[in-house]
Amino acid sequence: MSRQIFVNLPVKDLKKSMAFFTSLGYKFNPQFTDERAACLVISENIYFMLLLEQVFNTFTPKRIIDTSTEVEVINCLMVESRKEVDEQVDKAFKAGAKKSRDPEDLGFMYSRSFEDLDGHIWEVGYMDPNHIVTT
Repeated sequence: MSRQIFVNLPVKDLKKSMAFFTSLGYKFNPQFTDERAACLVISENIYFMLLLEQVFNTFTPKRIIDTSTEVEVINCLMVESRKEVDEQVDKAFKAGAKKSRDPEDLGFMYSRSFEDLDGHIWEVGYMDPNHIVTT
């Protein structure tokens, strides 16, 4: 089995969050989805567990941050083209996302970001593969 990542995110309204990410073109794994949690499939090795806040709280004694004033993580997804960056972020805005910051264009790398319905920050980026140096 290859390495996988499951990122857990607290959400206030699971149905609204699922509708938001479905509108961006993502699917959910029904095997790990119920009325309390949903498994958002980003790729064959990347998953986000959207957990109702009361479920998320069972995994930690710490307080969930207020995403209107605090941030703990920025979720960055790299895609295959600048066009895909724009398409993905434009879909997010159409689905109710808020702008997180201005687009960043470094020539070899381009990114845009948004806040989802629960205030989690998502950055979508593209990096020219010809610019990447491998060692």
